[in-house]
Amino acid sequence: MTARVLTLRRPSRLLGRDKGVNVVLPGDYSEDGPPHPVLYLLHGYGGSKETWLVNTRLVDLVGDSRTIVVLPQSGRRWFVNDHAGLRYEDHLVHELVPEIDARFHTRAHRSGRAVGGFSMGGAAALFLGLRHGDTFGAVASHAGAFEAPLRTGDPYAAFRSDPAFAMPTVESHERVWGPPGSETRRRYDPYRLIGQDSGTPTPALYLDVGTEDHDRMRAMNRRVRDALRERGHEVTYHERPGGHDWRFVDGALPASLEFVARHTEERTHERI
Repeated sequence: MTARVLTLRRPSRLLGRDKGVNVVLPGDYSEDGPPHPVLYLLHGYGGSKETWLVNTRLVDLVGDSRTIVVLPQSGRRWFVNDHAGLRYEDHLVHELVPEIDARFHTRAHRSGRAVGGFSMGGAAALFLGLRHGDTFGAVASHAGAFEAPLRTGDPYAAFRSDPAFAMPTVESHERVWGPPGSETRRRYDPYRLIGQDSGTPTPALYLDVGTEDHDRMRAMNRRVRDALRERGHEVTYHERPGGHDWRFVDGALPASLEFVARHTEERTHERI
């Protein structure tokens, strides 16, 4: 069956501007019958609501599923409440999620919602999942840049001569996270988040990373996996062939979509 892509544009009170979002409806989407689970899928650094559509087989893969996929955008500003005062986390959780539930036939409960992403988006997905376990029941991260709040200097300086290289510079990074020691960095420190008791259920967790990704990226994915497991969380983790690029993500996407579908479907017995 063929998925449909809808583009919505709505004013955001929290961001003080209009924001566009793409919504991918599965081929069997219906306003009747069982409600549909929803995956909020976050792009990498510098991306947009089009990035997943252009770089992956997402539309083909969603066609035969039951999952609605929502593609928000934050450009280079991450999906967090950042040091400069931009509230992309609040926009996604408190404006976009309720709007999608109101407009479409969704399973409007954490058991029917997941959040995922690549690199910047993969890290933000975990942050949002841990901070809002009452909103999201599953997280799927591809090559999550989890230690961005801990980064100092430019660990990617050697790659700056490549015009296609997309990691943020020091200036761009600190525009979002602030200087080392900032409150924003402390708030999203992944190990602090993992160690906290949020008082809400922990989402089902899926992480993967490419075997040819940057050493730093592979190492932080392993550290986050280990920290989650040490805290008692069950984590599905894979290292797959590929680098820090969309070819890797496209190859890994069927597995993460299957994980999301399995966990959002399995939890339909929870009381709303």
